[in-house]
Amino acid sequence: MTRVERLFPAPTLGLVLFVTWLLMVRSLAPGQILLGAFLAIIIPLLTRRFWLPFPRVKHPIKLALFVIGVLRDIVVANLQVSLLILSPKRTPHPGFIEYPLNVSDRLAVTLLANTVTMTPGTVSAYIRQDLTALFIHVLDMRDEESIIREIHERYEKPLKEIFEC
Repeated sequence: MTRVERLFPAPTLGLVLFVTWLLMVRSLAPGQILLGAFLAIIIPLLTRRFWLPFPRVKHPIKLALFVIGVLRDIVVANLQVSLLILSPKRTPHPGFIEYPLNVSDRLAVTLLANTVTMTPGTVSAYIRQDLTALFIHVLDMRDEESIIREIHERYEKPLKEIFEC
């Protein structure tokens, strides 16, 4: 590890922290810039021993396509949930499903749980400690098997390919 890597263990995180700080304080005063730079350096240094090794992205193009697909799904799900809530004739059928996980990598499981939660109409409620199942609350659960199949095909399978886990 070079001297620069020891001083800046996560340059992207530092940059995000710096920009976030300036956006939060809404100021470009020299003191705020210095404080933001200090925080951008010190926070990654103090927290690096808690980080898990980040798996290498094996297929960046698939990752970009995955992100685009998730963004599209978020928009579509927002429209579907809005129609469900606003329609006087349709009644939601909420429920929980136990989604069997096929990936065991902690990052892939976390990304899957977050993706499910970001998509309106579903919320990740619990991940088993042994990483074998994800419990999901579904706003309108009419066919449990089709929901499991859809999550597997749209989210888990691509994540497995992206990180090869």
